[in-house]
Amino acid sequence: MSIEKIADQILSHALYLEATDIHLTPRKHDYLVQFRLQGSLATIKMVPPKSGERLISHLKFMASIDISEKRKPQSGSLQMAISGRPTALRISTLPTALFRESLVIRILPQDQSISLQKLALFPSAMTTLTSLMDHPFGLLLFTGPTGSGKSSTMYALAEYCAQQLQRKIVTIEDPVEKQNDLFLQVQLNEKAGITYQTGLKAILRHDPDVILIGEIRDAETAEIAIRAAMTGHLVLSSLHTRDAKGAIYRLLEFGINHEEIEQTLLAVSAQRLVTLLCPFCGQDCSKYCIRKEYSKRVGVYEILYGHALQNILRGNDSGKYETIHSLMRKGMALGFISYKEYRRWNVEGEITTSYSR
Repeated sequence: MSIEKIADQILSHALYLEATDIHLTPRKHDYLVQFRLQGSLATIKMVPPKSGERLISHLKFMASIDISEKRKPQSGSLQMAISGRPTALRISTLPTALFRESLVIRILPQDQSISLQKLALFPSAMTTLTSLMDHPFGLLLFTGPTGSGKSSTMYALAEYCAQQLQRKIVTIEDPVEKQNDLFLQVQLNEKAGITYQTGLKAILRHDPDVILIGEIRDAETAEIAIRAAMTGHLVLSSLHTRDAKGAIYRLLEFGINHEEIEQTLLAVSAQRLVTLLCPFCGQDCSKYCIRKEYSKRVGVYEILYGHALQNILRGNDSGKYETIHSLMRKGMALGFISYKEYRRWNVEGEITTSYSR
């Protein structure tokens, strides 16, 4: 079988199983092919070293990555039809001690429309977030680890703004994860001089109502996002912090002062993706169980806003809101998630932070 057919089979199988990532990992005597399914890695097959190297070279070529360079990390992206479905692939390579490359593919189906009602374990979270979209200006931050669904949540809320509130949405992303005709989407291109900083400055002159920033990575991006929020724009962006209060620390680290945060920050949503108890298999649901009419993973949202947010910003940590830990406990008590899933996040939920002005 040709390498092209092997690649097509792996990609089609991953899309069918609704995998989020494909891992090709070199070992002494073979390459290990794994899929990330429902947050966990599942071994799919092993391929001989020569076939693994040819497979990686083929995928690198498809993504316009230099196939002769194997000594340094590289990344690229492409769009293609897999089993008739338009799909974006983000490809990353990493050299290893075995003098062979490891490759990871992030799979981003382009034909999936995310329903707000199916995003959250508790519908009240989406009610709160959509009500925040009514604000004409301000900053909404979404935090959580990689793969927790931050981008999906921001896309769904931006679609709501475009369709229900008739607002103009402009995004700046690295890269654009999902093409959407409802938005004007800008992709970072540092070679062409389009960075988060230069792109945001240009977007502000393009009469947007809502600006979606893929991620606030540095002080300059944070300052421009704050300025955009202060000058009449609703800004959605993400940060990598453990919980909602951590976003405040991060903004302070970026040099944003208390007054600017108080004036612009509408809410912070920290989220996790949890695996639901399968209605057919129970707690020991197979990773290969295909029940498309039921959501397998949904978000749990810790939303810090209103009086609770203002109290914390003013140095009073008595603001009450539901934390991820308490929401997980509620989900387990109601039978939505297993004890194992609850324990998976329990240690992190137990950690608390304090904030003093």
